[in-house]
Amino acid sequence: MDTAIIHVFAKWKVKTEHIGIVLQLLPELTTQSTAEEGNIYYHIYQDRSEPDVIVLSEAYRDEAAITAHRESAYYQDIVVKQIVPLLEDRQVTLTRQIL
Repeated sequence: MDTAIIHVFAKWKVKTEHIGIVLQLLPELTTQSTAEEGNIYYHIYQDRSEPDVIVLSEAYRDEAAITAHRESAYYQDIVVKQIVPLLEDRQVTLTRQIL
C-alpha cells in the first residue's frame, strides 16, 4: 500500500434548482481531471435518495498532484466559478489509506 497516495472524498449539496446545470458540467470536469498526470482515479456519484447530493471520490499520487489539480485553469473555471456558487454545502475530506 502506497501511503503517499491521497484519497479525496467530496460531498456537494446542490441547490435543487441547479442540479441540471451541475450534472451538465461534470463530464468535462471528469475528462480534465482524469487526464492529469498525478490523478489515479476520479469518480462521481449521485445519491440515490437525495439526487441533489453529489459525491466525488478521487485519488492523487501526492500533495503536488492535488495542488496542480486545484490550481488548474479548468478547475478554477468549472468548480470554483461555475459549480461552487450553485451549492448549498460543500465538504471535502483528504485521507490516506490505512488498511
